[in-house]
Amino acid sequence: MGEDFKQTDPEFCAFFEDFARHQAPEQCGLPQSVRFLVLLAGLAGCCGPDLYAEVLNAALTAGLSPVQTREILYQTVPYAGYARVQPLFAAATEVLRNRGVALPLPSQSTTTPATRFEKGLAVQKQLFGAQSIESMRAAADQAQRPIQDFLSANCFGDYYTRTGLDAKQRELVTFSVLAALGGCEPQLTAHARANLDAGNDYETLMGAVVALVPYIGYPRSLNAIRCIAQAVNG
Repeated sequence: MGEDFKQTDPEFCAFFEDFARHQAPEQCGLPQSVRFLVLLAGLAGCCGPDLYAEVLNAALTAGLSPVQTREILYQTVPYAGYARVQPLFAAATEVLRNRGVALPLPSQSTTTPATRFEKGLAVQKQLFGAQSIESMRAAADQAQRPIQDFLSANCFGDYYTRTGLDAKQRELVTFSVLAALGGCEPQLTAHARANLDAGNDYETLMGAVVALVPYIGYPRSLNAIRCIAQAVNG
C-alpha cells in the first residue's frame, strides 16, 4: 500500500494489512513459495497491477525465481485472457528491471508450430482422461471445432508444455486464477479434480482459498469451496 493511502485511510490499511499479511498467511497452511504462487495467479485474475507488483517483489525476495514468476503469469493468460493480464506484464517488467534481472528471460517453450497441437492434446488427456477429451471433441460441431483445436494447441500446447513450473504447480495456478475470476465454476470444479489428480490435496486447495480471501472476497471464495467439495465427492 502506498504511503498516501496509509495517510488518508489509516484505519482500513491497518486492518487489511493485518488480515492479508498475517491472518490469512498464518491460517492457509501453505509453504511460503506455494502461497506466493497462489497469490500471483489470483491477482492476475483480479487485474491489480500495483498490488501485483508489490506481491511479485515479495515473492522474488522470498526465493521464487524470475522464471517461475514469469511462468505463473504466462499460465494465467489462457484463463483470464490477455486483455486482463496485459497490464501485469508491464508491472512485472518494471519489477524485474528494477531488480537488475536481464530480459528477456530464457525460453521455456518445448513445442513448435508443428508439434503444439499433438503435445497439447496429450497433456489434456493426461489431466482429464483420454475418454473425456475424445468425447468432448467428438461432440463439438463444425462451428465449435476451432475452439476445441485452440484448447489443445494453445491452452495446453503453448502453455502447459512449458518448463519452469511442473504440472502440479500449473494446475494450482489455474485453480487460483479461475477462483479469482469468478463465474467459471464448471471449469473451476474440473480443475479442482485435475489438481487432486496432479497431487494437490484437499488441504492445499483449501489453503489456496484461504490465502486468496483478502484479495478476491467471500462470494468467490465460497464458490471455490463448493467446487472443491464437488471435486472431492465426485
